[in-house]
Amino acid sequence: MTVASLPRPGLDAPRAAALRRVPPTVVVSLLWLIVIIAWSLVPGLFTSHDPAGGVPTEKLLGPGPAHWFGTDDLGRDLFARVVHGSASSVTSALISVAIGVVAGSLIGLLAGFLEGWVDTVLARFVDVLLAIPGFLFAVVIVSALGFKTVNAAIATGVVAVAVFARVMRAEVIKVRQATFVEASYLQGGSRWQILLTHILPNASRSIVPLAVLQFGVAILVIAGLAFLGYGDPPPASDWGRLVADGEKFPFAPWMIYAPAAVIVATVLSLNRVSRWLRRPA
Repeated sequence: MTVASLPRPGLDAPRAAALRRVPPTVVVSLLWLIVIIAWSLVPGLFTSHDPAGGVPTEKLLGPGPAHWFGTDDLGRDLFARVVHGSASSVTSALISVAIGVVAGSLIGLLAGFLEGWVDTVLARFVDVLLAIPGFLFAVVIVSALGFKTVNAAIATGVVAVAVFARVMRAEVIKVRQATFVEASYLQGGSRWQILLTHILPNASRSIVPLAVLQFGVAILVIAGLAFLGYGDPPPASDWGRLVADGEKFPFAPWMIYAPAAVIVATVLSLNRVSRWLRRPA
């Protein structure tokens, strides 16, 4: 082995070791998620077609060099509609996860830390939320708020509150019994100081992979609501609505396969990244 082949001291060796620990499937998943985020932020860089306007003479064309995902019944480029629809799907999923993380973590934190009647009341509230089928609960909320993708995101976020609350409560109870927390009490630390400096940072470690996983669940639920017509009206190009539009044309299967494949690839990628984040250190 030559001197040049030896790992250099400093940041190079740890960085190389970290890269070796990342499985290829995680790398592929992260790259795909970067593409989806880029679609949602700058869709114009990936397609020049108008997602809402079509060419009647090019309707129901199969996938090809001119139209990678084919065209729909109005001659609109399906790839352009999928790319532009990613902004709505990603944004609504982010809103859903944000609601679940903030509200659920707060409920779980208070329930696990304060104990007593507060824990009992909040735990029973979470049990009630978990007892209601999530998708049915989301349909009820969207029906009350109105048929919009933003309302579907709010409904999905409310459903996710119970999941985050239960996980945060369990983590807070576990961390609260740790030796370093007892030592902080003996050193004169106040309850709220220990909560913010010790319990919250350590208990929230499990929330990050759960949030990534819930992001994929939110995309599925919001797509399902859009498929049933609970999302934005046409000419919106939410992924779920694109699948619903393609269902009307069984002789043009690419209208279903293209957006469905994007949904499946995105959800599987988020699931893989979440499982990698949950790995033992």
